Amino acid sequence: MKRLLLLILCATMLFSCRKLDQPITRDFTDAAYWRNADDALAALSSCYENMSRADYFFGDEALSDNGYVSGVGFNAVSKIANGAYDPSNLRITDEWKYRFTCIRKCNTVTTNIDKVPALDSALKRRIVAETRFIRAYSYFQLVNWYGDVPFYTNLINIDESKSITRTGKSQVLEFIQKELTEIRADLPVNNYTGAAGGYAEKDKGRITRGAAIALSARVHLFKGEWQGVIDDCNLLIDKTENGTYGLLANYSDVFTTANEYNREVILDLQFGGGRTYDSQRSFLPQTLALLRSTLVPTQDLVDDYVMVNGKGITESGSGYDANDPYKNRDPRFEATILHDGSTITDFDNKVQTILTQTGSNPSTNSIDDQGASPTGYYFYKYYDRTASNYNSGLNIILIRYADVLLMYAEAKNELGQLDAAVWNQTIRALRVRAKFTDAGAIEFPGLTKEQLQSIVRRERRAELAFEGVRAFDIRRWKIADQVMNRPVRGIKVTSGAFNKDANGYIIVENRIFTNPKHYLWPVPTFERDQNTNLGQNQDW
Repeated sequence: MKRLLLLILCATMLFSCRKLDQPITRDFTDAAYWRNADDALAALSSCYENMSRADYFFGDEALSDNGYVSGVGFNAVSKIANGAYDPSNLRITDEWKYRFTCIRKCNTVTTNIDKVPALDSALKRRIVAETRFIRAYSYFQLVNWYGDVPFYTNLINIDESKSITRTGKSQVLEFIQKELTEIRADLPVNNYTGAAGGYAEKDKGRITRGAAIALSARVHLFKGEWQGVIDDCNLLIDKTENGTYGLLANYSDVFTTANEYNREVILDLQFGGGRTYDSQRSFLPQTLALLRSTLVPTQDLVDDYVMVNGKGITESGSGYDANDPYKNRDPRFEATILHDGSTITDFDNKVQTILTQTGSNPSTNSIDDQGASPTGYYFYKYYDRTASNYNSGLNIILIRYADVLLMYAEAKNELGQLDAAVWNQTIRALRVRAKFTDAGAIEFPGLTKEQLQSIVRRERRAELAFEGVRAFDIRRWKIADQVMNRPVRGIKVTSGAFNKDANGYIIVENRIFTNPKHYLWPVPTFERDQNTNLGQNQDW
């Protein structure tokens, strides 16, 4: 809670301007604040500033079987991924502190906004609604990682902070769901115009009704409340009353600065101006970013991309060629991952060919090089060529319309209702946008519920790879103890002193994920030292 005790002693840090992409420029105390609408908007901007972080977003990929972080980068997530962590782990301590910092900022707004004289009632309702959304989002992140957490919507004092207990996860989730329902009427729709930029300037980056509905659908999804998912998604799919959303024509265009604020974006984390991030220097080839490549894709992720005919690489008739493994794969694969032979235009507008195999010349990006990817793959999605000095201002998408389609498809299938019509609305639409053309990939396969479940889950993985959702998905599906108990594998090699499996694939690391212990993070040591009433999660 930003060291909960310290937060309570400190004055609230607030933005002095409305723009969501600007850094903190002034400090205020509550006694000298809440003078006018600008002060209220600045306080709201401070809440936005703490909604999420780039290093969490990207680093979360390595908390799943999609990615791997070498060393202690991204707040030591590698220790969590391989099971070698304890309650003092940096990411576990930092996440708790960061989320409760945001919650306190939000509680500051909701507690004090009535002090602003003559504040326009419509603006006030919107500020409060946006604040409640951010608070709900923060609590949702907390309960997914830690389970039961301290819960409060007021400004607790020091004595309370020393004695507060944890509230049950289910109760917190009910609160989140109630909040997201109640605030909808006070939030605007996205005002998409279809023109460049898409939205009114004053609304760019701000929370809309569509975001509240989409996050509500995600909460239902994580609770396994399938009809709730369907009901929420139905408010956004092919409807305009709650915002106008749809798929962008080209998959890779979604993740570029030229197409920010496009109609597919429902909620994004704002960057630009004085707020940038340098995470891409850790996931791009070192010949581009001039830094070690430490956040990289796994062979397991690569293997899960289907062929252009819709079949998995191990299925009969897939056409997969182990000697030419990247040929005729899901088009989203090339838009997400760089592999041996990939080409990329660098920051100097030169085309580079990325060579990752042993013995490559030059060897800078190959697994032979100490600073190169240890798996032989690099992430390509979210590469921002417009970055100044490698520091990107590209917004990070937290929820997009494609996810709504996938949530809807999953919920429909879990209720045994995934038919050709639902398929065409969801999976087929996504695959056609991705430029699949083979009927085997785009036409409804008419399989069993269990078979369709595998397809929907694989589709979700391919569509949303490197977007921070896989770690949560494998936990809610209760398959993390299966997929995270496997070695991290890299490319297949025929030479070199590498640890390899029986098929010649590099073994980068062995992981351990214990059920049920690792399904929840432990309460951080520091927090329990300050408050013995917090207790601890099972087996910690």
